Amino acid sequence: MKYIFFTLLFALALYPSIGQNKQHQMSDLDYGMPVKQIKILNNIDLVYTDQGNSKQTIIFIHGLASYIPAWKKNIEDLKTSYRCIAIDLPGYGRSSKGNYDVSMDFFADAISDFCQKLNIQKVILAGHSMGGQISIATALKYPDLVDKLILIAPAGFETFNKGQRQWFRDAMTVDGVRLTTVEQIHVNYAYNFYDMPKDAQFMIDDRIAIRSAMDFTDYCYHVTQGVKAMVDSPVFDFLPSVRQKTLCVFGTNDNLIPNRYLNGGFTEKYAKMGAEKMPDCTLHMLNKAGHFVMFEKPAEVNQLIREFLK
Repeated sequence: MKYIFFTLLFALALYPSIGQNKQHQMSDLDYGMPVKQIKILNNIDLVYTDQGNSKQTIIFIHGLASYIPAWKKNIEDLKTSYRCIAIDLPGYGRSSKGNYDVSMDFFADAISDFCQKLNIQKVILAGHSMGGQISIATALKYPDLVDKLILIAPAGFETFNKGQRQWFRDAMTVDGVRLTTVEQIHVNYAYNFYDMPKDAQFMIDDRIAIRSAMDFTDYCYHVTQGVKAMVDSPVFDFLPSVRQKTLCVFGTNDNLIPNRYLNGGFTEKYAKMGAEKMPDCTLHMLNKAGHFVMFEKPAEVNQLIREFLK
């Protein structure tokens, strides 16, 4: 009995969020920044932060299984010059979760409707990973809305054959996401960085804490649907049709692009393959940076964005 008691104390000390930060709903997460909520499409509650005042509006779109705070280092700096809006995509973070027909078109429609509700006529889309592919899909579907693109380690530049796409669908399951261990959560997040900064620890803490949320299983479902949306709606062949001026930034040490199990090789090869297909795209590779390059190298990324938008 004593052994069990001290083991529990040790676990609570090592992972305080397990014992102290249990979330009844994912909407209880503290983002450390003001957020608002608006209804879009079929009564979906979309949560967003809206900071800064400028005629130029940047909408930041997070990646798979991510959320608004992933952009906090970028918003804090860029809001002095631009209106910076970051959203929790439907199914993620503090936004509502439901049995949506998830696809690239669905996300593009959500962004378009969101802009319409906020009376935004022209927007710069900044997308990370899956958010990059969503940004491309939105630019293709709503070219009059999207003025420029900022792609941060975007999905969509790496191509997969039919069998590989099915592998993704089979490998990503709700239970697989739901039952991820605390140890694996630590490993997964570390793998997103070249050298994970200490101030990224909140991502791990939040991911551990939401396991007790009532809507956590719904979130896991949306993670699997996000993967399905990406593989079911590849954008690589449509990149020559993207007419918006585009900034693309990758970390040279990205462990997720390319997929090490299916393609392998160096990130720069795939970054160049995608960027060169786009009519007006400038590519930057940042050394000693991983998949979360905008969080790991915020000063460099923010400076590139400022130069791009001048």
